[in-house]
Amino acid sequence: MSERTTSQDPREKSAEPGAGAESGRWSSKPEVDGARAAVPSLGLRGTLLFLWRQLTSMQTALVLLMLLAVAAIPGSLYPQRSVNPALTEQFLDENGRWGEILDALGFFEVFSSPWFSAIYLLLFISLIGCIVPRVGVHLKQLRAKPPRTPSRLTRFTGYTRVELPGEQADALIESARRSLRRSRYRTEVREERNGRSVSAERGLLRETGNLLFHIALVGVLVCVAGGSLTSYRGQVTVIEGDGFSNSLTQYDSFEAGAWFDESDMPDFRFTLEDFRATYVEPGESGKVGEPRSFEADVQVSTPGQEDESRTVQVNKPLHVPGASMYLLGNGYAPEITVTDPEGTVVAEGPLITVPMGDVGYTSQVVLKAPDAQPEQTAVVGFFLPTGTIDEQGPRSLYPDAVDPQLALTVYQGDLGLDSGVPQNAYEVDLTTLTAVPGEDGDPVLIRLYPGEEYELADGTTVSFDGLRRYAAFDIAHNPFERGILVSALVAVGGLILSLFVPRRRLWVRVREADGTAVLEVAGLARSDDPALETDVKALASRLAGAHDGNRPPDAASSGHPAADADGGHREGSAQ
Repeated sequence: MSERTTSQDPREKSAEPGAGAESGRWSSKPEVDGARAAVPSLGLRGTLLFLWRQLTSMQTALVLLMLLAVAAIPGSLYPQRSVNPALTEQFLDENGRWGEILDALGFFEVFSSPWFSAIYLLLFISLIGCIVPRVGVHLKQLRAKPPRTPSRLTRFTGYTRVELPGEQADALIESARRSLRRSRYRTEVREERNGRSVSAERGLLRETGNLLFHIALVGVLVCVAGGSLTSYRGQVTVIEGDGFSNSLTQYDSFEAGAWFDESDMPDFRFTLEDFRATYVEPGESGKVGEPRSFEADVQVSTPGQEDESRTVQVNKPLHVPGASMYLLGNGYAPEITVTDPEGTVVAEGPLITVPMGDVGYTSQVVLKAPDAQPEQTAVVGFFLPTGTIDEQGPRSLYPDAVDPQLALTVYQGDLGLDSGVPQNAYEVDLTTLTAVPGEDGDPVLIRLYPGEEYELADGTTVSFDGLRRYAAFDIAHNPFERGILVSALVAVGGLILSLFVPRRRLWVRVREADGTAVLEVAGLARSDDPALETDVKALASRLAGAHDGNRPPDAASSGHPAADADGGHREGSAQ
């Protein structure tokens, strides 16, 4: 029997154990000892460098800027403690568990919350890391010469080739250079193998504006942060005839930055002499009762200066060195006197009332008399500028004091002032008090007009002695306000430059061949520039026309390539 020999296909080796059968495919590069190719590790330094590059990219900066705008939305939707603490507490009381959740998330102190601060700081770092390298690159571009003329201009926008018999290359090049210089191009004449060329560039202000915008944005962030650390803001309520001195003890509420120094508060005082309000009256255009104007006449005193009378209006604040005073609100302050059964005056003077929010200025009255005998007394009710009492209860029909009235109920008992827990001066807990009854056993409803007095069965008296008005002011100072304004204006200017200044390059090449000058013109736009092709052709046409005796009459006076061929049209761009 003859011996048969067989040959094994090399591909069959892949099915042998250890030869890559696990992968189910054949490979010409079998694994060595069954080990796979190792992927190099970035390491700590590489990872940090990668994260830094991601953070300082322009895309990340834009995303963070958008997040900052979104994060600021709750600050306009929900009351903020730093602006209106009373309204914030009212919102919490009305919304229960939902309000507690929002409070825990910092929605009532948005601009000082950790999450808002984190986005703010990341945006700040991202912008700095993005801007610094770009500034260096841009400065090099400003000092650099225009780029060399490409060898093949046929690839570029508006390429035009013109043959000019008998023309000199030097004359054409010099004419092209002058024309481009008049159009505010940076130019550079270069010698080439078979001729000469002019390379020109314009529009670097586009990148300058872009950088100015981002630098100004950093300036806004710095000024906002500096203002929040060094500024202060306080609210004060002043009744007609009373005054205010700028000290911490005089404020109803006060907020200041972490770096604020109390000794830097300006020394000034003012007296509210008169408050005037006008409303839409019946028969006039508009909704009856809508406010027309609010004006507060104040007498201002500052050290070293004469006293002056000023009028503060809405959106027309009073400025003194180191502070600005804004008119926030107003209301009525009826003069009420309460005596206990022993004849002792236990409460008197103008009382600040809180408007309920209706058009008629119905206002809540809360007066506490903890020294009354034999029991502590509270007077609770409403002040009605133009009052009526009907089936809807006590209410005011018009906000002006046409028919002022008080609708009151007297309570006696424990006011809870001895518990040591701070209480709101404009609220009272009626659960620990009992309404003083009348002869029929029902709580007495007292209705008083100015000058009237009412005596209860136990000898307690309540009198309505007069009426004054009060005004609420917001006094604030931010030393970085001007910096914010300047930075914002610079940002707007930089944005305009980056949007409306086109960046472009133009090249003009002239070669001599057998007594003929070959003129080539082309351009390149670094951004959207629809007029480039027209301007390139117009430049070529003007150069050719100027050297064959057909130069337009106004060509010498026009500085723009397109202007000389298109009837004086000029493109609004600059270097």
